[in-house]
This record gives sequence, structure tokens and C-alpha cells, in this order.
Amino acid sequence: MDQLLIAMSVFALVGATSPGPVNLVATSTAANFGFPRTLLFVSGASVAYALIVFVSGNLLSILVNWLPNLERVMQIAGTVFLLYVVKQIAFAPYEPIEHQSQRKVPSLVYGGLMQCINPKAWLVAMSGISLYVVGQESLRFQLITFTMVSLVACFIGVSSWAAIGHLIRRYLQSELHQRRFNTIMAGLLLVSISSIWL
Repeated sequence: MDQLLIAMSVFALVGATSPGPVNLVATSTAANFGFPRTLLFVSGASVAYALIVFVSGNLLSILVNWLPNLERVMQIAGTVFLLYVVKQIAFAPYEPIEHQSQRKVPSLVYGGLMQCINPKAWLVAMSGISLYVVGQESLRFQLITFTMVSLVACFIGVSSWAAIGHLIRRYLQSELHQRRFNTIMAGLLLVSISSIWL
């Protein structure tokens, strides 16, 4: 049991900390608004990921038959939404850090919705379920365990990306640095989107 829990935790943490759309938005948000104000986005993404794991585990048998079609729909919807996010980041107007605190920060709901259409989240969840839940003696217990482990790992993983954004916040005081950062983040998000289709 302990070995399975350790394996689940390592898998979930690696999946949560690897680059992806939600992590890049968390970094960008924290760079612009600070770490504390990004925690609602992080929390929404983490809770949504735990729900993805739980729903995926419960519906695995049904999804196996529909997965190719469902995966394509998720790819298209996720790509369209993420391209909108790329545009928002790339063309964000320069704003001094002190003025940004008055703008609207991505919310708990935004973090949750973004995670729900994130193909990486679904693929990692389904992979983890097939490795650590399916075929275990107590399927329900293992699914709940993996869901809780995934919730904690996602919060740690997305928070770490937000912390990086917060650390470079001072660097973004100049317009040139802020525009470069936004361009880099938008470019990384585009790479992340293209990986969905490869």
C-alpha cells in the first residue's frame, strides 16, 4: 500500500509540475498580480483537476468506447480557448505593477474551467487511473486516494509555477521587460497547444 501511494504521489506531482497551459497562466498571473492573488486561480485549477480524476475513474468504462471522439472534441475546444488566452497574454497592454492590482485577476472559476478543457489534465488523469486504480483490489478506495493525492499534487505543482511568476515580478517593472515576458509566455503557451496536436 505504501509503495502504491508513493508511486501515485510521484506520478501526480510530475504530471502537475510539467509545463502546460494552466501552469503557464499561473506563472503569468503571479508575475502580474503577485502570488497571493493567484491562489484562487491555483485552487480552482486544483479542485477541477481532482474532479477530472474522480469523474474519469468513475466513467472509464464508458469513455473507453467514446474516447477517440471525446478526445478530438476536447482538443478542438481546448485549442480555441487557449488561443484566446495566448492573444490576451501576447497583446496585454503595458501596465505598471502597482496599477495591475486594480485589474481583475483570473478567478477560482476561471482556473477550474481552464483545467476542465485542458487536454493535458485529462490525459494525465486517465494515465494515472489506468496505472494506479484500474485492477486494484479496492477500486473505490484507490480512486478516492488517487483523487486526493492528485488534488494536493496539482496545488503544489501549479503553485510552484505561480511562485516563479511572483519571483520575477520586480523584473517586470519596465515596459520592455513586461512586453518580452508576455511574448515569451504567449509563445510557450503556443508550443504547449501545438503539443496537443502532435
